[in-house]
Amino acid sequence: MSAPHRPARSLLGWDAIMLALVVAALLLGSRLSSAFLTGANLSNLSANLVEIALISLTMTLIIITAEIDLSVASILGMCSALLGVLWTAHVPMPLAILVTLGLGALAGFCNGWLVTRLGLPSLAVTIGTLALYRGLAYALLGDRAVADFPPFWTNLGFGVVPGTQLPIPIVAFVILAVITAVVLHATPFGRSLYAIGANEVAARFAGLPVEHTKLLLFVLSGLMSAFAGVIYTFRFSSARADNAVGLELSVIAAVLLGGVSIFGGRGSVIGVIAAVFLIGIIQNALTLADVPNEILTMVTGLLLILSVLGPNLAQRAQAARQHSVTSSKGGAP
Repeated sequence: MSAPHRPARSLLGWDAIMLALVVAALLLGSRLSSAFLTGANLSNLSANLVEIALISLTMTLIIITAEIDLSVASILGMCSALLGVLWTAHVPMPLAILVTLGLGALAGFCNGWLVTRLGLPSLAVTIGTLALYRGLAYALLGDRAVADFPPFWTNLGFGVVPGTQLPIPIVAFVILAVITAVVLHATPFGRSLYAIGANEVAARFAGLPVEHTKLLLFVLSGLMSAFAGVIYTFRFSSARADNAVGLELSVIAAVLLGGVSIFGGRGSVIGVIAAVFLIGIIQNALTLADVPNEILTMVTGLLLILSVLGPNLAQRAQAARQHSVTSSKGGAP
């Protein structure tokens, strides 16, 4: 099972490029605004990325298996609305959070069941559930906003680790990122994901539980989206049905820009994390430089295009070099 793991290693060059771009973006941000490299701004920057970063972890696993989940932001919004409804109904917060996480896992299960049991394409399924789950969010809460959450819980959303300026949610992200990286890059389960994405038919013949694996990933995606919804609600101290509208585009842009192939079988967690922060740094720096929102939208669109184009160009360049080396060796006496 070592062969399916090689595509991930071949993208280490792209990971290095992404890390270099992060450093370049930091330098650019420091030139655009003197407030950029302050502790307060960097703390705010990382806090604003936490939901995207969390959902990107499970999205990485899904896209590596050549599937996709476009419903993540709608699950976030639906779970945020449910948390608000449960709190107004005087449900104890720990129980409300557990129920909210359960709803997210159930939403992910529904996506996975439609994809794995009925054989429907995940793109079409999750476009449909994107609208369905957002509609359910409005059915739960309507246009109302719930904002009277206890300070203890909201502090978990926008507070910092005592003695530092590190946002508390970022600590949760770091822990989950390490777990995801270990599982993906250092376990047989992770290697099976690459195998499924690279060649699903061959993976079936090799005895891999393709349907069960994909179903599990969709459940994890729904669960992570619900967790992000809880953090989002506490961070803004507001449960709304329209929370995080359009967030799925930023998640997908980060995952693809990080080197995960939209066709499956390739990618790494390091590249994705670097891409998340690259996008966040660029947007934050341009905002501090008073760049209009229209330009920020254009930049996000360009990054989405680059997220597909860049890794493919890098892969083609690497393939061309390998072909040149092979040809030179073949022609040698």
